[in-house]
Amino acid sequence: MKKTVIFFNVFLVCALLNAQTFVSTEPMNRNVILEEFTGLRCGYCPQGHKVVQELVADNPERFFAINLHQGGLAIPNLSFPYDYRTEFGDPLAAQANVGGWPEGTVNRHLFTGEHTAMGRGHWEQFAGETMEQSSYVNVAARSTLDPVQRLLTVTVELYYTGNSPAETNRINVALLQNNIIGPQSGMNDNPDNVVGDQYRHMHMLRHLITGLWGDEIADVSEGSFV
Repeated sequence: MKKTVIFFNVFLVCALLNAQTFVSTEPMNRNVILEEFTGLRCGYCPQGHKVVQELVADNPERFFAINLHQGGLAIPNLSFPYDYRTEFGDPLAAQANVGGWPEGTVNRHLFTGEHTAMGRGHWEQFAGETMEQSSYVNVAARSTLDPVQRLLTVTVELYYTGNSPAETNRINVALLQNNIIGPQSGMNDNPDNVVGDQYRHMHMLRHLITGLWGDEIADVSEGSFV
């Protein structure tokens, strides 16, 4: 899952197992998806990128990141000619009530205040709290890529180890890209990503394969396999 991240609307858990039916049926704790709202002309954003990269390194296969370039500081100009925005960034930022950059959501959960977006100083605390909580659904994914046909096939499995508190859930499949070399304001605050006079962008959202709000899962009771 280096190029693809699977995330649930309540973002509970991801598991990758080697079996014909590869999702785990054992109860597990929640994993974390941090959606970071960023922009290539945002001078403070590399500080957020560094926080995220350290959390990814410290929590392998437990903490995943999605960088969404959106807002005024993501608009290209002569000095920053690349457009990393997608059609999904602004609607997701509106849902989270993003008020500045970088801000991020941890599993789109409301931890404090009135909106899910929060500054980089809170990400580690709330990610840690989330990973200590039990999950009621396991999510696993496998993918294959046919470079000749330019076809990506993703298989997603869900197994409910408990009952969902909501009547329905939604599953979303996000396509990410790493190692995109381009400009970035403030890049010296994250020197590990500096390549000459350019910057290495990581886990950048390129597409939501299942659309903005994902596919609906109707059977969300304990023992359900999707």
